[in-house]
Amino acid sequence: MIEKNKKHVPWYLWPFWAIWKLVVGIVAGTGRLVAVILGLVFLIVGVVLTVTVVGAIVGIPFIIFGLLLMVRGLF
Repeated sequence: MIEKNKKHVPWYLWPFWAIWKLVVGIVAGTGRLVAVILGLVFLIVGVVLTVTVVGAIVGIPFIIFGLLLMVRGLF
């Protein structure tokens, strides 16, 4: 018998797991260089949005997503 090695993700870690899977999917689909460039663009847009106080609600997740994308593209 072949057993599948699926790991169960606890419910409280699911958002982080989902974001990481999204980042991995983008890197696999676009390639490392494009992922790093895309991450840098998300980072810059996030910083610009965060400068405007109203845009901070959207800007901070953009910064986090951009950093995750850049880290995944580099390593």
